[in-house]
Amino acid sequence: MGKLSVLILGFNKSQLLMLKNYILPLNAGIVHALSGDEGIAIAGQGRVDLIFSNMTLPDMDGIDLCRQLKSTLATQAPPVVLLGASETDRAVARGFEAGAAAYVEKKEAKFQLVEIARDLLAKHAFRREKLILVVDDSTSVRRMLMHGLQDEGFRVIGAENGKAALELFNREAPDLILLDICMPEMNGVELCERLNADSVFSTIPIMVMSTKSDMGNVKRMMQYGAVSYILKPFDLEQLILRLEKIFAYQFQIQAREKERLDTEHHLLVSGLASLANALEARDQYTLGHSERVGAIISGLVRLSGGTREEMARAGIGGKLHDIGKIGIRDHVLLKPGSLTNEEFEYIKQHPGMGANILKSIPRISDLIPIVESHHERMDGKGYPRGLKGSQIPLWARMAAVADTYDALTSSRPYRKGMAREKALQIIEEAKGSQLCPDCVALFFQWYGEEGQSFQADHERTAETMVSPPVQIPAL
Repeated sequence: MGKLSVLILGFNKSQLLMLKNYILPLNAGIVHALSGDEGIAIAGQGRVDLIFSNMTLPDMDGIDLCRQLKSTLATQAPPVVLLGASETDRAVARGFEAGAAAYVEKKEAKFQLVEIARDLLAKHAFRREKLILVVDDSTSVRRMLMHGLQDEGFRVIGAENGKAALELFNREAPDLILLDICMPEMNGVELCERLNADSVFSTIPIMVMSTKSDMGNVKRMMQYGAVSYILKPFDLEQLILRLEKIFAYQFQIQAREKERLDTEHHLLVSGLASLANALEARDQYTLGHSERVGAIISGLVRLSGGTREEMARAGIGGKLHDIGKIGIRDHVLLKPGSLTNEEFEYIKQHPGMGANILKSIPRISDLIPIVESHHERMDGKGYPRGLKGSQIPLWARMAAVADTYDALTSSRPYRKGMAREKALQIIEEAKGSQLCPDCVALFFQWYGEEGQSFQADHERTAETMVSPPVQIPAL
């Protein structure tokens, strides 16, 4: 998904600057227009996710704007938030009737806009993902409902009876069924029974479309899992309100479940990071190494155009990049001198060990490449798999640069950390053979912006190397 795009309508430059500051946490691209006509033209290009509009525009009011936006398929999707100054209850109600998704008093905008925007965008995205199945033997009713629901942003499919509906289930199960009762071949009651008996489909919400004379069958269908009904004749707005209520309940359930999973995920990652810290505490010379590698990778992801979420994920991967060393015995891991060939082959197992730890945790599977491949080389002479060039995942290539820099500038029992200038020279020389040229370029850009203060925060050693020749150490 691309960067969020917000259209702001009808505010002067000073007001616009203030609104931009209010919604800064959304990290959105801002498009500005003064008039309603100009805003409608921009929205018609299809690249707007959310609209904030003044209730007063030079050529129309916010209510007219909403009415025009919602009357055309090309402009009706983005939620519209109206901002006013002590508007009457009737004016606010007319705004909602015209299609506004929310109304905010300007004096409250600073405190409410971000939260309202996030809620609207989440619900809008939730709606776009939903597939509704309309089952009715009337072609005109089916067509009217399908077009109306599609205009509201839902995905919609149709079937003329229960039997035809079941055949559609082989392709994709719907998220909700709008179900007529009296139909040929298989009526609504029979379809309800069939679905209720199937454990896979029994949880799909069903809304029954009925007449007063069908209430007996409606109650029977409610026993089979129908969650609501609507009496014919009804208008589309009435139906949408019912659907929104059902989906809002589902949205709340999913949001609570997401919150629960996010909490578990946070605790899990914190636990793994604590293990990584405990690992480094075994050796005072590597204490803080993983934190620093994570910070550098996060900076490189930012400079490559990554999102805040990607920066955070890559940073976590950096913190965990050496987690596999938990499985390496102390007499090898903490050996003060050079490793024998046998010991080096043994320690080369740690990327695979770390990958195996993370593979058992699906929600952090995207971090496995950093852990598994940060010792691969561009020339194919790295380990554990001997990957070459672009075969090495991008974040792993970034990790290799970050890992190398911190290893060079940190002290070890057998040598002092080298001067920053010398470390930078070695990284430049390793470009193309050991390290990715693009990632090295990003690193030097990052170093120019943040490196000096970053290095000063953790530098513990003398500025020069103890003894040549210089080799890039294996961690």
